[in-house]
Amino acid sequence: MSRQEDRAFTDLLDFVESNMDFETGFYNDAYLDRRITARMRRTDVDDYRSYKRLLEGDDDEQEALLDSLSINVTGFFRNPEAWEKLRLVLRELTDNNRRVRIWSAPAADGREPYSIAMLAMDDDEITDRRIEITGTDINLDILEEARKGVYETSQTTDIAEELAPLDDYSKYIDQDGDQFSVRDTVKEKVTFEQHDLIRGDPKRDFDLVLCRNLLIYIDAEYKTPIFRTIRGSLRDGGYLMIGMTETLPADCRDSFDPVYKQQRIYQRS
Repeated sequence: MSRQEDRAFTDLLDFVESNMDFETGFYNDAYLDRRITARMRRTDVDDYRSYKRLLEGDDDEQEALLDSLSINVTGFFRNPEAWEKLRLVLRELTDNNRRVRIWSAPAADGREPYSIAMLAMDDDEITDRRIEITGTDINLDILEEARKGVYETSQTTDIAEELAPLDDYSKYIDQDGDQFSVRDTVKEKVTFEQHDLIRGDPKRDFDLVLCRNLLIYIDAEYKTPIFRTIRGSLRDGGYLMIGMTETLPADCRDSFDPVYKQQRIYQRS
């Protein structure tokens, strides 16, 4: 990127932050550039300055960009080998004869928290009636999609393949052609609400927190505050699961002991 392009990119980010109430400073520039460039291609704009002018006069494009910047890449049972270890954690937690509280953050379109619910319902050694799941996200529109629980197979997404870890997904999903709808018996286990993991307060008394595939987009200086929020949200001995390609910040490693290190599952120490 030339100095002139770099300045135009910075000016564009300044506009997004000051006029569109999106904290660009929390995210790394590579992630922001990918999402912005994708919108530029969709709107046939060739440079950052022209795209900034478009944003200034087009509320619909502002909304489209905000939706694109909100991290919502997800899937049912993403990285299935990690879910097999999570299965063991859920068995242990529900074996303690008490309510088990689970937090999925960010929940995106709901497939991760619904995966937890279906895994619990599908395993005879997990007492699913004891499980409560909270899915949170900063994006209200994506939360509304999550509550609907309707997904479609497309050129890039094979929903049936995503659900393969279940013995028989038809117990939990109604299928109509390429459309898959989560059944009410699964939805009843999940509550969705808005929460900003970066700026929001910790929650309380969770037994398990899943924060997967967010940290790879976050600027390094904001990762530690996220983990402090997570630690403050966990019961003593509670579990944390992060993405398969992610690592704990160095100054947070004393707060978590590895349980299944390869699958990135830790326990609050």
